Amino acid sequence: MDQLILVNELDVAVGTMEKMEAHRKGLLHRAFSVFIYNAAGDMLLQQRALNKYHSGGLWTNACCSHPYPDELTQAAGLRRLQEEMGFVTPIQPAFQFTYKAEFDNGLTEYEFDHVFVGEYDGPVHPNPAEVNDYCYMSIKEIEAALQSHPARFTAWFHLAFPKVQEWRKQAEVCIG
Repeated sequence: MDQLILVNELDVAVGTMEKMEAHRKGLLHRAFSVFIYNAAGDMLLQQRALNKYHSGGLWTNACCSHPYPDELTQAAGLRRLQEEMGFVTPIQPAFQFTYKAEFDNGLTEYEFDHVFVGEYDGPVHPNPAEVNDYCYMSIKEIEAALQSHPARFTAWFHLAFPKVQEWRKQAEVCIG
């Protein structure tokens, strides 16, 4: 039985709760999202498995989930990248944000989301229990798809994608 870390608005742990119960009650909990780019600057997207407890079949970032109560969030991101996409690559913290999304099945994602970014050009071996399909898409293709077919993407991807793009622009300014 997976336990989530319940947090306050500052991401301070205030307890734990079984995953589905936390989602039924819509309680704020710690989460992470991993965004992976290849050397050409294209983003790795996954289509969530059709049987996921919410957002099944929707397209989103490389992976996302929740850290275990005794696990560092970045380590959890690496663990889930391996479990979902079948590879590991270094990831770096980018930013954090909070969002709330209610789903038709009565569940609510209310997450303090830690966003990580990495680069990878090797083989991808998705876990069919987690991932229905995957692809790399250019940023312009993703922007166009978000406009033309918004219902094909997860709620959090709509929120995080522009933030990741802004973070990358700022990182380039700092480096370049």
